[in-house]
Amino acid sequence: MADRIVPPTGHTATLTLFSAGVMAFLAVFALALALATGRLADRWAEGLAQTATVRVTAPAEALEARTAAALQVLTTTPGVGSARSLAPEEVEALLAPWFGPDMPVDALPIPRLIEVAMDSGGIDHEALQLRLEAEAPGAVLDDHTAWRRPLVTAASRLRTLGWLSLILIGAVSTAMITLAATAALAANGQVIQVLRLIGARDITIATAFVRRFTRRAALGAAAGTVAGMLAIAALPDMSAAGGFLTGLGFQGWGWLWPLLIPPVAGAVGFFATRRAALRMLREVR
Repeated sequence: MADRIVPPTGHTATLTLFSAGVMAFLAVFALALALATGRLADRWAEGLAQTATVRVTAPAEALEARTAAALQVLTTTPGVGSARSLAPEEVEALLAPWFGPDMPVDALPIPRLIEVAMDSGGIDHEALQLRLEAEAPGAVLDDHTAWRRPLVTAASRLRTLGWLSLILIGAVSTAMITLAATAALAANGQVIQVLRLIGARDITIATAFVRRFTRRAALGAAAGTVAGMLAIAALPDMSAAGGFLTGLGFQGWGWLWPLLIPPVAGAVGFFATRRAALRMLREVR
């Protein structure tokens, strides 16, 4: 067979298998990053957009009355699904990461907090704020826009970075396979000359290299993909640790996405080797 001119072992085979495996391993993490940050951006954009907080500040003797007035305004506002005043224990839990678990909440001038859940249609924030100022002085509506937008922007940019990383990984894989194919062609220069003398066409010789390097790229990428998926599966889930990076991973049908990496790597190997082989064979006569 013509593809026997391609050495089955040697530095070109090792380089192709190793580079394809490493790039596939990194591609799994880049894909997981892109998908996870996409879910995070959607969750922050949708979840926080349906919530708001009302802070009620007043002298101690008027705090309960103004809180009740603010709750009355909220319950009669179209678009508000529910509103409830947070208990001191809940406020203490919110402040625990900054002040510690044993902080005496009652000893601090902390405003009363009201949690507001909005319907899907939303509310008129300006009109609600005017009603609160008129009927419950000291009540301020916070729709989380000031800190929600930077979080969503950061998650969206991380998602873009993940997809950009996938493109760069594909470019590096193409370069490495091209170098390996070129080296194999150069190492078999005398064999190629003999094949030409006996009538072999350049497309036949190139096909031999394409077949071998496509197979190597796909096999290396398959091994790297399996290793990457096992590494992702070993990460703690969000319920276990609760941190940002613990959400890195695949969910449901998302586990099928990494399975596309070996076929894509094989396609990259096919086109990169074919292009390199035909170019070099045209230059070497």
